[in-house]
Amino acid sequence: MIKMNFHFLLATTILAFALSLVYASDPSPLQDFCVALDDPKSAVFVNGKFCKDPKLAKANDFFFSGLNIPRNTSNPVGSTVTPVNVAQIPGLNTLGISLVRIDYAPKGLNPPHTHPRATEILVVLEGTLYVGFVTSNPDNRLFTKTLYPGDVFVFPEGLIHFQFNVGKKKAVAFAGLSSQNPGVITIANAVFGSNPKISADVLTKAFQVDKKVVNYLQAQFWWDNN
Repeated sequence: MIKMNFHFLLATTILAFALSLVYASDPSPLQDFCVALDDPKSAVFVNGKFCKDPKLAKANDFFFSGLNIPRNTSNPVGSTVTPVNVAQIPGLNTLGISLVRIDYAPKGLNPPHTHPRATEILVVLEGTLYVGFVTSNPDNRLFTKTLYPGDVFVFPEGLIHFQFNVGKKKAVAFAGLSSQNPGVITIANAVFGSNPKISADVLTKAFQVDKKVVNYLQAQFWWDNN
């Protein structure tokens, strides 16, 4: 009986350990990186935000106004993104959700970009949008759809995606994102507008184009519509 109980206890312990390995994981990052420091007094950024004493919280900590106001889209890409994340609503901290409004001029583009920390679900309110995303290597499959008012489309976390206003009138869309701080990496801006610049030799080989093309692209002003 003692031997059987020992084996049962051992099996239970091993199973519990195995389950802990299956379910344990790091929390999703809320910023690009977090360098560990032994001295907490030297810390500047944390993976998220410090929390206010709940007794001091106010209704305005959970409030944002003005998302009904159209934004100016007279810029090189013809679109403007209005974010509502933890920077605008402190009460979103730790809740894992945020929102954006996107305004598009006729033929306006929200350029190919990624959200490293969030899946995005987009709904069209006005206009006609051609949208799509590309899967990861090695397939790089392109999924596209033309959306009309009331249509919804999902962009999986971390994948390159875009929206283009194919109509002759302005377009408006709202999108929810599964992070309080989803982040955004606009591909062209990051590759050709990095500071300092990526070596032209690297980009020439990566894109298989003449060095003059790379130099031209790096000399451009890359507009940030966020």
